[in-house]
Amino acid sequence: MKWKDEWAKLVLIVAAFLVCFYLPVEWLQGSQRLRSAVWEALHLVHWYAREHVLLCLVPAFFIAGAIAVFVSQASVMKYLGAKANKVLAYGVASVSGTILAVCSCTVLPLFAGIYRMGAGLGPGTAFLYSGPAINVLAIILTARVLGLELGVARAVGAILFSIVIGLAMHLIFRKEELAKANAQAELPEPQVSRPLWQNAIFFAAIVGVLVFANWGKSDSTTGVWYAIHSAKWIITAVFAAALGLILVFWIKVSWSKIVLAAIPTAILAALFRHEPMIPFAAAVVGLSWATSTNEGEGSEWFTSSWGFAKQILPLLLGGVLVAGALLGRPGQEGLIPSEWVTKAVGGNSLGANFFASLAGAFMYFATLTEVPILQGLIGSGMGKGPALALLLAGPALSLPNMLVIRSVMGTKKTVVFVSLVVVMATASGIIYGTVFG
Repeated sequence: MKWKDEWAKLVLIVAAFLVCFYLPVEWLQGSQRLRSAVWEALHLVHWYAREHVLLCLVPAFFIAGAIAVFVSQASVMKYLGAKANKVLAYGVASVSGTILAVCSCTVLPLFAGIYRMGAGLGPGTAFLYSGPAINVLAIILTARVLGLELGVARAVGAILFSIVIGLAMHLIFRKEELAKANAQAELPEPQVSRPLWQNAIFFAAIVGVLVFANWGKSDSTTGVWYAIHSAKWIITAVFAAALGLILVFWIKVSWSKIVLAAIPTAILAALFRHEPMIPFAAAVVGLSWATSTNEGEGSEWFTSSWGFAKQILPLLLGGVLVAGALLGRPGQEGLIPSEWVTKAVGGNSLGANFFASLAGAFMYFATLTEVPILQGLIGSGMGKGPALALLLAGPALSLPNMLVIRSVMGTKKTVVFVSLVVVMATASGIIYGTVFG
């Protein structure tokens, strides 16, 4: 028996007992703030479920699953290797996060694999930062929930960050990188099951469904944006039909299953023309059934997509509940008084931006949970600069993430990497807050 482990368990049990023993139930029972926090948590999770899960998250889960199945690891390493073209390597690494749905911990096995198999430190750390910092789910949710301005700033900032951090890491440790490149063997050519153009069209169809199903309403009653919004569900249906044909002819899903999945969707679309969520939900159920019961790549795609859903959705909804309880909705109070938040991260001072960056770096954000949490913080008085600083530092780092990175590339490189992220996030927050505050 390891007594050290047993003592740790005993300490936890005693701590839990003391919390229960001294729990101020009388105060909690009469606390208006606690009752308000419960209602705010329920209101926020209700809003999130109605507005974001079905139209936004579900298509993105299918995109993430498709990437895992149809994009080979050999291809990733080919473009990120130490001997790869530098412009291409940093370009691929910096935008990789836009198509990955991973958190700061999920990206670690990918980073460890490409780094140990020969990826350069610069492209590797660019990928390490970009992967969790910005992905297709985060782009849509940040712009839709927190505003287009902050969403664009996050996307541009994360891409630039990944390149600058990667180049800085390469220059700081250039002697080690030169020796690694000289000793590195050529990576094997990737094995592909279909032409690249077919995969490109396949991904375009799924992304088209995601983009146009979430196309926002314009304030104007004229113009291209308004015209697209008026026809958004027709356009979405065209992309969905194209996806069905691709599944039949290229992914080899049974045509009879695709037809059986499409018929209820078409009927419901005709019956509920003003309730598009109903036929859209039917389409999701039909696609899930058709692919999950199919042998080969279709089944693999569904299994991978379902894995992302199981991993992300419970954490996201849990994060929404916690954010609502602690911080409330914009304009509403949760457990934490808004004046506390204003003092810590209000305004655009160096201290506020640095605090947001440092706190975000050590906190763990499951993929997308930073969006509802930040929504509550902004509603409680957080400044625009610190908000961007947290968005740029938080999702990319966490304490467990740092510990694993250290085991892969050592203490010195880890300290430099973390410091670069925190310092650059702080500087970006100050600049953004000054320009747009």
